[in-house]
Amino acid sequence: MNTPLKFAAIGIDHRHIFGMAQNMIDAGAEFVGWFTEGNPEPTEGFIKRFPDVPRVKTAQELLDDPSIELVMLSGIPSDRAAWAIQAMDAGKDVMSDKPGCTTFDQLKDIQACVARTKRIWTIDFSERFEVPSVTKAAELVADGAIGKVIQTVGLGPHRLNRATRPDWFFDRNAYGGILTDIGSHQIDQFLFFTGSTDAEITMATVGNYANPETPGLNDFGEIALRSENGHGYIRLDWYTPDALPSWGDGRLTILGTEGYIELRKYVDVGGADSSDHVILVNGTRCEKICAADAGLPYFPRLIDDIRNRTETTMTQAHTFKVCELALRAQHLAEERQS
Repeated sequence: MNTPLKFAAIGIDHRHIFGMAQNMIDAGAEFVGWFTEGNPEPTEGFIKRFPDVPRVKTAQELLDDPSIELVMLSGIPSDRAAWAIQAMDAGKDVMSDKPGCTTFDQLKDIQACVARTKRIWTIDFSERFEVPSVTKAAELVADGAIGKVIQTVGLGPHRLNRATRPDWFFDRNAYGGILTDIGSHQIDQFLFFTGSTDAEITMATVGNYANPETPGLNDFGEIALRSENGHGYIRLDWYTPDALPSWGDGRLTILGTEGYIELRKYVDVGGADSSDHVILVNGTRCEKICAADAGLPYFPRLIDDIRNRTETTMTQAHTFKVCELALRAQHLAEERQS
């Protein structure tokens, strides 16, 4: 029997680290240590969630441990690229929270490091990889349930939770801008569902309409893009109202030549109380499917990829392209603002 893959975490400034770590544990990996600078807001809850995992005094202890194969990163976004490079140079594969980088220069440095070290640099795009309804939609699309996919419409509303946000959350240079940050989720899904390896950003917008006291925050953004295979529209915001029983009514519509799929990922307003609803409409079916048990294959596949040096989760080229397009969209939006 193979011994469990051992992983560690560096930086827990964003709560996405909870899902990243727990899903790897559920896939059979072993969480052996973590380091973070200072005590960011998630620290207390993180210790309660993983009480038996030791906190080490320096990140170097983790990087020097030859038994650790994977390092997770969920620190301040602008710091993640440098940590990824350090980890890969130390012989580790890397799973980063999104965004994996916040500038074009950082992306180029990561690409060079991957080429030099042959390590895996993956990003847990949680709005695809931690959502069972997306797993079900991918199965339906692969089975030809809606014909050829020609468009995706991705909606990514989020709750601001201003009182709990650290200063870096409102600093454009620290988080990278709304299109670089949460826009990467939707770009990932567009490329994946349309089977595209590249795309053109045809429209990009950012704005701050409700939070003038923190002008560094983009509280609204949108992107239009197209490829040889399809078209996409993305809308992002930080306006989720308090009455919604979820952090955001995230939705994805996948339009095919023979039908469409709508995902109501986290909440179904006016419908069932549960999450992960898939609406399928084609020539013979018009139904709502509960997809909560569809599974999260990214995590066990990543373990296999690390062990076998394969690309079954997503290709390295795909990860790079998502980051490139997100950065390009943010640059275009800000260039048009100036």
